[in-house]
Amino acid sequence: MSITSRIGIIDIGSNSIRLVIVAHNEQGAHRVVGEWKESARLSERIGSDGILQEKDVADIIPILSRFRTICSASGVTRIRAAATAAIRNAANSATVVQMLRLRTGLSIEVLSGEDEGRLGFQGVINTMAVQDGFIVDIGGGSTEVTLFQNRRVRHSVSFPFGAVNTCRMHTKDGDVTSEQIQTIRAMVMEAAAAHPWMTANPGLPLIGLGGTVRTLGKLDQKRRKYSFNQAHNYHLYPENVQELVDWLPSLTYEKRKKIEGLSKDRADIIVPGLLILHTLFGLLQTKKYIVSGAGLRDGLFYEMIRPERPIVDDVLEHSVNNQLALHSFIPLQHAKQVERIALKLFDDLFPQHGGDDTARRLLSVAARLYRLGSAVNYYQYTRHTFYMIAYTRIDGLSHRETLLCALIASYKTKSRTRQMLLQFRDIVSESDEGMIVKLGTLLQVAVALDKSETQLVEHVSAAADTKAVRLRLHCKDWPRLELMEAAAAEKEFQKAWNAKLEIDVISEASSTV
Repeated sequence: MSITSRIGIIDIGSNSIRLVIVAHNEQGAHRVVGEWKESARLSERIGSDGILQEKDVADIIPILSRFRTICSASGVTRIRAAATAAIRNAANSATVVQMLRLRTGLSIEVLSGEDEGRLGFQGVINTMAVQDGFIVDIGGGSTEVTLFQNRRVRHSVSFPFGAVNTCRMHTKDGDVTSEQIQTIRAMVMEAAAAHPWMTANPGLPLIGLGGTVRTLGKLDQKRRKYSFNQAHNYHLYPENVQELVDWLPSLTYEKRKKIEGLSKDRADIIVPGLLILHTLFGLLQTKKYIVSGAGLRDGLFYEMIRPERPIVDDVLEHSVNNQLALHSFIPLQHAKQVERIALKLFDDLFPQHGGDDTARRLLSVAARLYRLGSAVNYYQYTRHTFYMIAYTRIDGLSHRETLLCALIASYKTKSRTRQMLLQFRDIVSESDEGMIVKLGTLLQVAVALDKSETQLVEHVSAAADTKAVRLRLHCKDWPRLELMEAAAAEKEFQKAWNAKLEIDVISEASSTV
């Protein structure tokens, strides 16, 4: 990847302060190259008079100065520092911002509640293939609720309560009584009552942002022994969250600190955050929770690099193209040729495989990214391709679709696929094996038909009967390497399709065989 610049995003939240550094090149490709976090608990520091005292502001100056030093050492050319509810709601907000600027040299942008809602939406809508839903962003000092439909914001509101200030006002170090639980729920319900749109759109998913939701997702994955270690786009179901609602408030703060997967600095605020989330889930009449690993910081980044159009048109295409641009060693014309051939074979052989639009979409992605693993080692790239597709996060795919795509792209043999499926049997079922095998072998043939990476095959068509799958190739030169590679793939293809692979070539040049 040819790096042209690095951007530093500093998020001064009510609970923690984070720095993320994103590298991007002139082709528009980007990736996170570093992330740091320090606890600040700013919401706890605001006095009853609403003032954030100078000594409390002074405590975060070393954190911001350290983050600025990291940016300088990392070659960051632009820094965007944004503050949320704690500083926004402080009675002396302007004084705090001025003090931070003078002591750290950072220009601090104080986000409004509307800004937070917009930026959180942009982070979600650019990384998830969702059309409609509610976004609930529970921070330390505020909670934003946003309704979006047809990928556009319809309503958004910021409430002045979050996990940290609710913990401070309504619990004792995070320990709650039944009366305090009811008080927190009543607070949320009273605030929501002024916004009738929140109860007028039942049945949509609730997409959760922030540390509370990510932690709940992590705890649920551990309880379920979930096989795929990926937080973004993880689905939490009402019964699973109800188990956490019944369990976590019953534990003392000291016992919660010992829970695996729950960080000690969140052990006190997890219950207030959970109660806010669970109450909103009931009010919104949503059907499931979806954990988002992207949010405000992603929205800040997209506004910086795409100020005119911060929302991408197609999440999956944007994500795939980003991977191709990041890994410029993948010949782009070859990737497109493999995709073109694979999809033509898929369409022509539809009666034999019966795949749907989802299968076609997965094959399209797998065809373009099948060589991704050569970033690690060309000679064993299929092995690495699986893990790179699975864990580099291809946005726009569900967890199941991600694993299916990775298995298709890295396909070698039916027996290997069966072994891989066993690792993820809680997500991918045995019934998926047939589709993976057929599409995987179809991709092998498509790769073979551009073995020379010179796009000799100008047109391909396929037909099948009970005995054979017959391909007809129109080529601009005799495809010697392509035919040799297709012959090597024939054995696996025959196992998958229960038919021989026969190839007829029409070439402008004569065979030299």
